[in-house]
Amino acid sequence: MRAVRFHELGGPEVLRIEEVPVRAPGPGEVRIRVDAVGLNRAEVNFRRGTYLDDPRLPAGLGTEAAGEVLEVGPGVTGWTAGDAVSVIPAFSQNDHPVYAEEAVVPAAALVARPAGMDAITGAAVWMPYVTVYGMVGEVVRVRPGDRVVVTAASNSIGLAAIQVLRHLGAEVVVTTPAEEQVAGLRAAGAERVVVSGPYAGDFPLARALLAELGPADLVLDAVGGPQVAQLVQACAPGASVLVHGGLSGLPTPLPGGGYAAVWLRRYRVFEVTGDPAALRRAVAFVRAGLACGALRPVIDRVFAFDDVVAAHEYLDSPDRAPGKPVLRIP
Repeated sequence: MRAVRFHELGGPEVLRIEEVPVRAPGPGEVRIRVDAVGLNRAEVNFRRGTYLDDPRLPAGLGTEAAGEVLEVGPGVTGWTAGDAVSVIPAFSQNDHPVYAEEAVVPAAALVARPAGMDAITGAAVWMPYVTVYGMVGEVVRVRPGDRVVVTAASNSIGLAAIQVLRHLGAEVVVTTPAEEQVAGLRAAGAERVVVSGPYAGDFPLARALLAELGPADLVLDAVGGPQVAQLVQACAPGASVLVHGGLSGLPTPLPGGGYAAVWLRRYRVFEVTGDPAALRRAVAFVRAGLACGALRPVIDRVFAFDDVVAAHEYLDSPDRAPGKPVLRIP
């Protein structure tokens, strides 16, 4: 089969499409035909060597996909050949990469695709909505009327957050680094948008957020870095700031004194996907939201498999449109 691999750390140019052996699924694993892959910043950081785990070279990529079950391994129940499935991020890219024509993944990482959902959409649904659900349904509980800030909202998680929070009745203001993204965010459902400038800039973010929303009860931050101190300044006493990304590429210092008492913590989607009970609740929440129309996956752009280098150039571009880029295979 053909698979995307890289033999050295670096930019998109290090990606290669190579012929690799197909392997049979082991205990607890399933082999699938991959029809589409959801593209995420995690793969950019993994390729650069700046992700949570270091790549074992030569390495593959990806943890989010959609396709069809081809073969089940020993001890696997509930899945049979021909089942239409999505793969959720619940494993290391070193162990089960999905940028390939076929992939072997843990059976526990499979979700049945809703009837009528195509593979492109199926590759774009689960990571964003499960990530957001974990923050607002497991870590904290958002109540109607809560004031919530979503930073860097033009990516797939930001758009999912807008939809989930509006569904829950929250007041939402989002930030974006570029004026060009404002119209797209408003079209996606954002009621108020603050242009924050570059991630490493010194824009007076706290003042702008307070002017737009008033003191926030919750912040979902994808940026990290020094701006976290400004986000804390924009919070009401007892608020929470959940840092779920590091787009700034800078250290996130603990804010000093002089601020309201705020709960600040890191969050990773694996907190949900690695907990069977929490994942069951997340899947039920997302399925219900899809069924009633409150959750509507936004596909930004679809790339051909052979254009994976261009896809990664776009994935890392500041000029991306709101939504999820997807890689179509083959």
